[in-house]
Amino acid sequence: MKKFLIGTAFALAAGFSHAADIVDTAKSAGSFNTLVTAVQAAGLVDTLKGPGPFTVFAPTDEAFAKIPKAKLDALLKDKAALTKVLTYHVVPGKVMAADVKAGNVKTVEGSNLKVTVAGGKVKVDNANVVKTDIAADNGVIHVIDTVVMPKM
Repeated sequence: MKKFLIGTAFALAAGFSHAADIVDTAKSAGSFNTLVTAVQAAGLVDTLKGPGPFTVFAPTDEAFAKIPKAKLDALLKDKAALTKVLTYHVVPGKVMAADVKAGNVKTVEGSNLKVTVAGGKVKVDNANVVKTDIAADNGVIHVIDTVVMPKM
């Protein structure tokens, strides 16, 4: 019994000693399958597994479902356009919900996201932030209900 308890303690310690990166955190959430597929298609997995830190405004699968299928399929096949869209959802640094301020925020893509705060609700461009502060070891994810698009 003592060996079992010690083994269990070591297994738990090993399991909790390393938090997941942005990509693994998104995968394990189960509601970002389209986003993860898009990140893979754009070749951004290694970047988002990198040291960061990153703040990712992550659209859910339901957010991607708002895009007409033909348009989404075409976007997934156009690596340059897909990269532009995905990097528009990423802000350098780790910005927790308590630190969000209204205004323009420079994205990794290079354009500005418009952040508005009203009545305790936060929007980025036309997307509502529906869940905040999903921590990863290289940043944070804030969940949004709409895919935001940079000017193309």
